[in-house]
Amino acid sequence: MKKIGGMSRVELAAFICTHLAKCGIEITLTGGSCVSIYSENQYSSMDLDFIERISAKRKFLAKCLEEIGFYEKDRYFMHPDTELFVEFPPGPLAVGNEPITDIITIETEVGDLKIISPTESVKDRLAAYYFWNDLQCLDQAVLVADHNTINVAEVKRWSLTEGEEEKFEIFLSKLKKN
Repeated sequence: MKKIGGMSRVELAAFICTHLAKCGIEITLTGGSCVSIYSENQYSSMDLDFIERISAKRKFLAKCLEEIGFYEKDRYFMHPDTELFVEFPPGPLAVGNEPITDIITIETEVGDLKIISPTESVKDRLAAYYFWNDLQCLDQAVLVADHNTINVAEVKRWSLTEGEEEKFEIFLSKLKKN
């Protein structure tokens, strides 16, 4: 078995995802680490944000993570052999007013990672741009779209339902420049 300190971001996330599945906790990777994965580390996030399909008791979650060497510090889970930390933001797994349903599985030698698709990752980043004017997240959405095939029509449909046609057009213009 590969040591945690030698695991890539994808492998570590897959290892955690697989271990928690054995505990009956189904999780999906979302947030900045998806951007890191989908941009080939052109953007680097230091945390792994997982959303639970059904929220587990925090004590049980901590016990399961302790089995693989993680300890809880504040709202995060840390491991002495990696700089990456793990967080479980509250669910549901959604962007704006819509649930995320496009989840893919990445198979690794240490386990399987459930991760939101590149299209959902773009929507996730755009949500922060749309609702909080986070320009860094706009750039991250462009990074993901530049490195992956995304469903632009779906991103547009979602953007319009969120009432963000103007900001979607800004995203499109930045995408076209790249």
